[in-house]
Amino acid sequence: MSYLKSFLVSFFVLVVSISNAHAFCGFYVAKADTNLFNNASKVVMTRNDDRTVITMANDFQGDAKDFAIVIPVPTLITRNQVNVAESKIIDHLDAYTAPRLVEYFDNDPCQTMYRMEMMAAMDNAMPMAVGSAMQQKAASLGVTIEDEYSVGEYDIIILSAEQSDGLFTFLNSEGYKLPEGAQQILGSYIKQNMKFFLAKVNVEEFESEGFTYLRPLQVAFESNKFMLPIRLGTLNANGPQDLILMTITKNGRVEPVNYRTVKIPSNINIPVYVENEFDDFYRDMFSKSVEKENMKAVFLEYAWNMSWCDPCAADPLSNDELRTLGAWWIDDPKPQPSPVPGRPQFMPTPQIGGPVQAYVTRLHVRYTGETFPEDLVLQETEDTENFQGRYILQKPWTGDATCDAATSYYQSLPARFEEEAKTLANITGWDIADIRADMEENGQTFKSTAPPSDARPWWERMWNKK
Repeated sequence: MSYLKSFLVSFFVLVVSISNAHAFCGFYVAKADTNLFNNASKVVMTRNDDRTVITMANDFQGDAKDFAIVIPVPTLITRNQVNVAESKIIDHLDAYTAPRLVEYFDNDPCQTMYRMEMMAAMDNAMPMAVGSAMQQKAASLGVTIEDEYSVGEYDIIILSAEQSDGLFTFLNSEGYKLPEGAQQILGSYIKQNMKFFLAKVNVEEFESEGFTYLRPLQVAFESNKFMLPIRLGTLNANGPQDLILMTITKNGRVEPVNYRTVKIPSNINIPVYVENEFDDFYRDMFSKSVEKENMKAVFLEYAWNMSWCDPCAADPLSNDELRTLGAWWIDDPKPQPSPVPGRPQFMPTPQIGGPVQAYVTRLHVRYTGETFPEDLVLQETEDTENFQGRYILQKPWTGDATCDAATSYYQSLPARFEEEAKTLANITGWDIADIRADMEENGQTFKSTAPPSDARPWWERMWNKK
């Protein structure tokens, strides 16, 4: 008996701050990818004009025969519009866009040229005969089997329906065990003239190919609707769900039309000991942000042109990877003409930083059916401002105090550490007494630790005379 997996949190049913400046020069230390969140779903949507490609990561755990999904789609989907990709391509984009931890090192305060600057914004498809018995059953319930085929290890059926109760009955009879309350949601999709994309695992194909995991499914279609259905997946969800939506567009940032977009807290100095607790920090910080917004906002974690990043949590995606994810407008490098004897050969201007017409947006939403009663309706904006979730470890200088500036520097550290402690407590909800204790244990003391200053006259210090 197969149960639908609540697989994309969205559509499936299972059964002290540093001032802005001109350049960023921190060192990347760690990232907060989707592995931090239990059962977080990853979706990639690539969109330009009316063309959309959705790539859906599978994190299904269990017997492959029990895997099944139902996805509302705005148009009929033929077998040539379905593809099976490799998980590593989504993992690469996840790593590239993930919130990141960076570190700076304070310079010697006695260096007169000291100035720190930072930037604030940085298939093979084989046809399969449709069983007449299934067609007859479907027709009797007002359901039409528009197409049926196999792609890779998946068997796929495309349905349309006249009424929700007939579709509900048909899906349950075919092993797509929908929870109570699904009929009303199905009815709303039927009224929008949407179709239904069903996928199960072809166990024989899965086993014959020796797969040990389910590969991501991709669906390409043309539609004026730029939306992500999320309501079905809330019906049998065990508590709030996390969805990581990464979009690739040609020009600008993507945001929902029907929900508020809130930037995740960023460009924040945090105590250095958090380097060893970054996962816990980001989970708690995100939860605190969700609580502050009453779980009714979509959080922006990353927005940047794919041509560059600063700092990079992973290498940018290649042109081939971008095209695989649906960026059909990304061209191959133009071939250069063969040299002609006797004629000068001019070298082309090198492309710096890779493709420039691929803007990546990473949105993170935690939701329930009550807090997000509508599907995500999306739009591409003209906003190209760089943004990333970035958290800063400002590591103190530890040299001798050989000048008045160094003495003043050491005297200022306790106040700086206290500010970091308060900031961390505020954005995570952690107990500030525990934070202070952990900071003390890791060398960030709240008492002045300036080494004894050299009381000799400056000329003796300059020539190191005693």
